[in-house]
Amino acid sequence: MADLAATAVARVFRDERAAVLATLIRYAGDFQLAEDAVQDAFASALQAWRRDGVPDNPGAWITVAARRRAIDLLRRDRSVNNRAARLAALLRLDEQEHPLMNEPTVIADDRLRLIFTCCHPALDMPARVALTLRTLGGLTTGEIARAFVVAEPTMGKRIVRARRKIADAHIPYRVPDGAELPGRLAGVLRVVYLIFNEGYAATEGDRLVRDELCAEAIRLGRLVCEQLPGDAEAWGLLALMLLHHARAAARVDGRGGYVALQEQDRSLWDLDRIREGTGALERAARSGSPGPYQIQAAITALHLQAHADDTATWAQIARLYDALGTLSPSPVVAVNHAAAAGFAFGSDAGLRLLEPLLGDPALDRYQPLQAAHAELLRRADDPAGARNAYERAIALSANSVERAELERRMEALTAG
Repeated sequence: MADLAATAVARVFRDERAAVLATLIRYAGDFQLAEDAVQDAFASALQAWRRDGVPDNPGAWITVAARRRAIDLLRRDRSVNNRAARLAALLRLDEQEHPLMNEPTVIADDRLRLIFTCCHPALDMPARVALTLRTLGGLTTGEIARAFVVAEPTMGKRIVRARRKIADAHIPYRVPDGAELPGRLAGVLRVVYLIFNEGYAATEGDRLVRDELCAEAIRLGRLVCEQLPGDAEAWGLLALMLLHHARAAARVDGRGGYVALQEQDRSLWDLDRIREGTGALERAARSGSPGPYQIQAAITALHLQAHADDTATWAQIARLYDALGTLSPSPVVAVNHAAAAGFAFGSDAGLRLLEPLLGDPALDRYQPLQAAHAELLRRADDPAGARNAYERAIALSANSVERAELERRMEALTAG
């Protein structure tokens, strides 16, 4: 019974916590109080379900328990602003036989409100990412701190400040409408993208991939697509994440070492993720208005086909990077364009594209640029130049898996 209860609690926590929390925030009007109530409800569930068995509708049980716990907390804390009004709203809800809180459309609307509140532009980007992971993802403060390589107290203060700013600035708990929605949605997608990027290629630490962050980003991406099914860029981002993460098991070897795309065991790729990602990309493409996430997803889909000597596919990838650079220019895009051009048209073509970037003082400490330069020089048969570039890239690398791979490639220059 105990194992069944723990399994059921874990499943409901993963699948329904965000929905229960989102609606409770709307009625309780307080992030911290709502989160405390939901956390207490799950703790009570573990005890009660071990004793009495798992209820027929575990999600509804948690919803009622969290709501009643929020009522208890409001009754005890007389310092809460608008305490009487919030308490009255929760009490009215608790007296209803079939409260709106349990209706799927209301739950969906509340989850969407919560996403836009956590990703409000009044918060700085690190705070948006942390608050989204804590509130919607359910990750602990310690888990988020470890993922972004900061001290747990620092991350805790960041989350507390974000919640306080939402309250002090009276940030509305709503989905923006009209002309405001596209810009705000772009900010939401950016937060999800940053979470995924940190999971896909951790900037620091001893792991290349942080699966928990990738999984949370994909879950959030699915949630946005479910709530806003007509947005092509949301589907493009979901496709991008799924197609990238499909290769997760093949990107490191049995000892945790880096494995380049061309050397990966393709039998380890996740075909279900590839199918879902391809479907999401096709759905996005039907809009006829390609955006940056859709183009990146199309590039990733081509990467799944490309081999080192497949110049035709690499030429398509290079052209897409060129288009992406026009639509959304950045050093990341420019470096990837150069790398793809090197595969498609030869290392000299890639080096020509890198030349203006290497001359930009602002990019002097940009590690991917130095790593790409080293690789292109190696393939251009310039071992001395490649060694110098590898040394710069190694010095700038904070991820131990990435650094070990660069060191291996540099050592191979001498061995060769």
